[in-house]
Amino acid sequence: MFKQKKPPFKINQIKRVENYMRDHLGIGESFDVDFREVIILGKKVQLYYVNGLCESLIITELLKSLVDINDYKHDEKKVVSLVRNHLVSEQLEETKDIDKAITDMLSGLIIVFIEDYDQIMIVDVRAYPGRTPEEPDTERVIRGSRDGYTENIIQNTGLTRRRVRDPRLRNEMLQVGDRSKTDVCLSYIKDIADPELIKIIKKELKAINTDGLSMADKALEEYIVHQGFNPFPIVRYTERPDVVASHLFEGHVIVMVDTSPSMIITPTTLFHHVQHAEEYRQAPASGTFVRWVRFFGIFISIFLLPFWYLLSIEPDLLPEALSFIGPNEGIGNVPLFLQILLADMGVELLRMAAIHTPTPLSTAMGLIAAILIGEIAIEAGLFTEEVILYVSFAAIGSYATPSYELSVANKLVRVFIIISTFAFGLPGFMIGSTIYILALTSVKSFNTPYLWPFIPFNVKALLQILVRYSVPAKETRPSITHPKQKVD
Repeated sequence: MFKQKKPPFKINQIKRVENYMRDHLGIGESFDVDFREVIILGKKVQLYYVNGLCESLIITELLKSLVDINDYKHDEKKVVSLVRNHLVSEQLEETKDIDKAITDMLSGLIIVFIEDYDQIMIVDVRAYPGRTPEEPDTERVIRGSRDGYTENIIQNTGLTRRRVRDPRLRNEMLQVGDRSKTDVCLSYIKDIADPELIKIIKKELKAINTDGLSMADKALEEYIVHQGFNPFPIVRYTERPDVVASHLFEGHVIVMVDTSPSMIITPTTLFHHVQHAEEYRQAPASGTFVRWVRFFGIFISIFLLPFWYLLSIEPDLLPEALSFIGPNEGIGNVPLFLQILLADMGVELLRMAAIHTPTPLSTAMGLIAAILIGEIAIEAGLFTEEVILYVSFAAIGSYATPSYELSVANKLVRVFIIISTFAFGLPGFMIGSTIYILALTSVKSFNTPYLWPFIPFNVKALLQILVRYSVPAKETRPSITHPKQKVD
């Protein structure tokens, strides 16, 4: 049997509209959903809005402007045009879809019903609560802009527009979530970005079927990239508008989610996650040096600890000149393997504790950790000095990784290689390292090879990763984004 079509809602019947809005929005029950009715030239005009998402002064001015119509106008046939002209706002649209109007109202707009008129007027008076732009904690630079994205998607698109004043920049707004109706913005430069990539992302966004995105950007990411249990980050996050602008010029597509200051950059490779804005705030030679030091830190965060453990359990691998490597005064009361795992997990616990500790107490917590772990644990024979030393080096390398998501993935890799080395010695170290490389080669981000330009090999792009070229020397956009215009 065919389903009976729902009859269209008659918007011009003002009393029916009022009853519908009371039932569906809880007017009179929810204190933040407001309703105001005014009589204009004998016609009822009703305004509905959420007081926490609108500017109160603007609402007052709109009501005053509407009421003033009665003082100097008398033509009842022109009520609609008079109301339309007195709703002074930057954006005004009309619709017959009451569900769309309600969604807009819950997003911070005012909706206006006029008696005997079959259209709903929607006025944009949004004023979202939030903080002012400030420099992101995890992406600080010595020199450069100090503004950063906030939880307000309208403000975020403005921060991007300020740096990309290109009429071909597109900010397409979609809504995701059957109940949350979360605003999601797709940003790209029309004559640069790959149309196929835009099509794929839009398709993934429209296919999302969920009540809401409670975790905002992270929840959205898991819907569009289908990461599963792969620990390596598939998309890049940033809170810096200058980083987003740079990627837009390269042909990337940016996904913004309302209520989150983190922008999602697609597509990305492993090497996108190891770059930092500070490299481009220095001279090319200095930027290259900073980049190499960072690469070294990331490398030791993965391989230093398992390699030292391998040399400790198989000292025959060491030449005589390096025989000092390894525990010099025995391994203490706890097996070396357990010492490494306990110390490594202890550093991770300290990091989590620092996140949850109020700022005034964080210094005291650091002193306590240093005394307990650095002194008493060694004297009690729980750890050796060398274990603490090499675990500290690995932790510093993790903190030097620009992408927090990548640093966590690298910690998992480090633990995996340590366990495989413990189980099989030198073959275990080689097998663990090989599996790590193979895992990286199997990862793709929107059909983009994760190890590009190393696999598949692109010598010019690889040189640009190893060396921080001067800005004028970068004449071509990376081919991995499939830009419509390959030359800047």
